[in-house]
Amino acid sequence: MAQETYGFIGVGKMGAPMSARLINAGHKVVVFDTSNAALASMEKLGAQRAASPADVANKAKTLFLSLPNPDIVHMATLGADGVVAGARVKRVADFSTIGPRMAGIVAKSLGERNIAYVDAPVSGGLKGAREGTLAVMVSCPKSVFVEMEAILKTFGKVFHLGEGAGQAQTMKLANNLLSAAAVALTSEAMVMGVKAGLNPKVMLDVINAGSGRNSASQDKFPKSILPGTFDFGFATGLSYKDVKLCIDEAEAMGVPMVCGAAVRQMLAVTNAMYGADSDFTSICKVIESWAGVEVRG
Repeated sequence: MAQETYGFIGVGKMGAPMSARLINAGHKVVVFDTSNAALASMEKLGAQRAASPADVANKAKTLFLSLPNPDIVHMATLGADGVVAGARVKRVADFSTIGPRMAGIVAKSLGERNIAYVDAPVSGGLKGAREGTLAVMVSCPKSVFVEMEAILKTFGKVFHLGEGAGQAQTMKLANNLLSAAAVALTSEAMVMGVKAGLNPKVMLDVINAGSGRNSASQDKFPKSILPGTFDFGFATGLSYKDVKLCIDEAEAMGVPMVCGAAVRQMLAVTNAMYGADSDFTSICKVIESWAGVEVRG
């Protein structure tokens, strides 16, 4: 793969290890973030600091975004000093979770400036970002995908889901709804078992050997809930945002989400009790507090 300069806007929890993978692969990387500390950390790794999203777009043909919500993506791409004002940029791959409607808005406006928008949300958490094992969900014109596939493989396994901006977003929202639902329902089952006198570690062994196994029982409970660290690496506020986006999109399409609405409500309660910056595994703490027991081992 030929070395070239890439831009990366948003070098927080996910963006920092992802941009580091580009640097470690021998590429030049220009970064922008609203956090000076985040930029300083990236400079130590060899990245070049930019003054704004437009500045990044003046220095690189291909840009990556890893930003927390739709409004921030809109501002970074289409706002004053946004990517759209850059002179060099040709392609923008957006790893953010912003929902299909915002992806469509950004894609249309960038397209009017002959800038290709690659809808590319990711799943796999901090571990996947560090190790390059993320699931990278991509929707964009096939010709653009052919140009981008090799560099996207730097971050993980790449899936081309279609040509329309927003299709990858729909896939990501479906995935994140299932992820949050697994945490919520496994928490209820585990708290019930512990209150009845069962050993939580043995419970997980049984669940993971049977038909109830899921991503929470196999990964999140052993790593973050049984030890009581609640540090899996995905914020409650972001999970709530993703599930809310999912429900909103589904309802707009006429798809009922009765169970999904309950998951959204559990995340809203967790957000209120423990704050948006808490880990989304804190859903279990909510149920523990109601039941008067703790799931630890």
